[in-house]
Amino acid sequence: MKIDGVYVDTVGVHLPDEWVSAEKAVEEGLYDEYSIQYGTGLTGAYIAGDLPAVDMAVFAARQALGRSEEDVDSLDFHIHATSVQQGPETCHLPGYILRELGAGDVPSVDVRHHSNGMLGAFEIAVGQMTGAAAASSVLVTGAENFTSPMIDRWKGFGTGFTASDAGAAVLFSGESGCAALRALNSGTQPELEQWHRGEESMLPFREKTGGASSVLELLSYFNQHVVPLDKCMEMIRDFELDIVYRSLVDAGLNASDLAWVVASNTDARMIDQMKMQPLGLPMSRSNWEFGRIYGHMGGCDMAVSLNHLMTTGQVAVGDHILMTSSGPGWVSSSAVLTILDVPSWAGQNASGNPA
Repeated sequence: MKIDGVYVDTVGVHLPDEWVSAEKAVEEGLYDEYSIQYGTGLTGAYIAGDLPAVDMAVFAARQALGRSEEDVDSLDFHIHATSVQQGPETCHLPGYILRELGAGDVPSVDVRHHSNGMLGAFEIAVGQMTGAAAASSVLVTGAENFTSPMIDRWKGFGTGFTASDAGAAVLFSGESGCAALRALNSGTQPELEQWHRGEESMLPFREKTGGASSVLELLSYFNQHVVPLDKCMEMIRDFELDIVYRSLVDAGLNASDLAWVVASNTDARMIDQMKMQPLGLPMSRSNWEFGRIYGHMGGCDMAVSLNHLMTTGQVAVGDHILMTSSGPGWVSSSAVLTILDVPSWAGQNASGNPA
């Protein structure tokens, strides 16, 4: 869909203090040397430990609001995006975040879109701002803490990911901002829904495989018994490229017009083969060179990379940025931004650099 009148006002990021290198993880028996030499190319992960994901979302939101001329009282809507469980089953995560921010009566929703969460939340924000609600200020937050006995952040997702912790926020305005959201499209490929479910029951907490390696086991089951891995990757590539091209067309751009392609922080081969080569673009226009240091932060990758580009002086007025992400289901979204201004906060270089 083509979008008018939706702007990125500010971005906020919170990274944990601890960053663990892949080499150290190998020394501790958490990671394998093969993955470093022949696999991901990802160099480490941020570790939040006992810091709740929602608190990192609060810290990121405070930074975004602090960079803006708007304040928390002007918020019209809030969306929080997640990948893994972030609190008791019955809690409402956006309510916790809004309370910690000192917000009043603000409508809010919780989006469980996994690694596609940030762009999935963007789509809801667009609906709130361009539809009947006529919202003028929408806050999107995301956060992940993969410290869990049920998750192996180093090997549990295969060789393409190291799961990293972070909080991120994007504040949208209907008036003006540092970037215009030009287009956004999304889709679902239900043929691949079972890929991240395997033989698991649809009744919660029944017949669970359990254990830290359960995600990888689910993927392996699907590839062995339903759709082979090479066929899965072919289906995903074609599906996601169609969504990317729709967003480029809606924005009135060609792939060659893009200054940057921001993809999820996976290994170089995935980004190159699935994104950059089909677009006819070199890896130097992707976020991989710095994204490999951050590690995969779920949906936060999108905002963390945008913050990095802005605070390190790697974007200029008129630059076009493609954001593309996906998640289990199989869901995928692609958005196009155009830089309108390099604001003063972009020179602060706060909480945005990898270790």
